[in-house]
Amino acid sequence: MTESLMTVRGLYGRRPFLLGGAASAALILAGGTPSIAKTAAAPPIKVYKDPNCGCCGQWVEYMTKHGFKLAVENRDSMDVIKKMARVPDELWSCHTSVVGGYVVEGHVPVDAVRKLLKEKPKLKGIGLPGMPSGSPGMPGRKEAPFKIMGFSVDGKTKLYTRI
Repeated sequence: MTESLMTVRGLYGRRPFLLGGAASAALILAGGTPSIAKTAAAPPIKVYKDPNCGCCGQWVEYMTKHGFKLAVENRDSMDVIKKMARVPDELWSCHTSVVGGYVVEGHVPVDAVRKLLKEKPKLKGIGLPGMPSGSPGMPGRKEAPFKIMGFSVDGKTKLYTRI
């Protein structure tokens, strides 16, 4: 049996189930509905953040509440991470994440991350420039639609989506 399979005993006998499928079945039996992120298809997110940044921690909590598993690595020098990830300067925010082979810069809403993982565009990553009020992890009210920018390996940016 591979790592992605497990044996479920009891009510189901000895049948192999995909971990995500078993988790989804348990959620449905409990009366819930699985989200895209709660299935086996949702890859883990690696988050690089400054250890003293509170809003980054709030974004981590937000993504966790939406079913993603996050691994956090505190870094004192985030500019090194951003340069290695080839995030264009105009998209820099406070934290940088990697999920499913893509870079996610800043306080990007979960819907944009799910869209990225579903569509698999030919991009290096996406970012929400700055730290807009009302974005996930940031206090205040949302004042306008968030413009999530896509970027390529060569640093070119274009609008990816509005949320």
